[in-house]
Amino acid sequence: MKVEIRYAARYAYDERVTFSPHLFRLIPKVDRALKLRRFDFRTNTGAVINWRRDLFDNEVASVFYPKAARNLDVKLRLRLEVAEKNAFGFLLASHALHAPFAYQPQEALVLAPYLSAAPALPIPFWKAPLAPEPTIPTLTALNAALHQHLAYERRDEGAARTSAETLALGSGACRDFAVLLVDTLRGLGLAARYASGYLCEFGSDEKRAEGALHAWVEVYLPGAGWVGFDPTNGTLCDHRHLTAAVGLGTEDVAPVIGSYYHDTPVPHEMSASLEIIDVH
Repeated sequence: MKVEIRYAARYAYDERVTFSPHLFRLIPKVDRALKLRRFDFRTNTGAVINWRRDLFDNEVASVFYPKAARNLDVKLRLRLEVAEKNAFGFLLASHALHAPFAYQPQEALVLAPYLSAAPALPIPFWKAPLAPEPTIPTLTALNAALHQHLAYERRDEGAARTSAETLALGSGACRDFAVLLVDTLRGLGLAARYASGYLCEFGSDEKRAEGALHAWVEVYLPGAGWVGFDPTNGTLCDHRHLTAAVGLGTEDVAPVIGSYYHDTPVPHEMSASLEIIDVH
């Protein structure tokens, strides 16, 4: 499929302020299945833009703003070619066929930061297997349970809630769903990381990204590699999930990081728009 992404954001302040360097993680990861055909990134006049790869190999725009201003504007326009992907198109290694399973020593060494020794919070509407059960049915059932039993809410700003808060409220934004799934997977002894990017919702009856950047989870399954699970929508991730960033914590995949400076707090507001267009 051919896709055009148009993203714009404005941070408006009642007075002129100065800005810290800002990080933008907005560029989908290019691979054999995703080709970037057009790229246009713009921000305030005079800003200095440096492109680099971060600790997790995400492409990041590091932007320095030398001038005070009342607005910080960002515009991004991309044209992509994306090959179709079968979300279940993988084979597991023999030692990962049933969950919970143990990673091999080399795997465990590399994956250690994505693992946790702490047990996950109990989920009232899903029970962890007491004995080894087939891995993929177990994980898809967990993913589906979060989608079916938690209400979705759109919340454009603010940090992700803890798993306990999301379970107590019975609802959350996509980043809250992601935190709960990561905690649960790590509690099962599985390596999990956060992912963010764009969800192409062409032809979807129920839209749970709603014109905004989206968050989901990747779990490392031997033989398959990092496999994406979207608990907000109860699906595995396929070619319609365009990953812009992956990381150990939610702050590692935040699309925008930065702050303003002023002698006193300044009233401000943020507005953003996202269009994902099927070019055909």
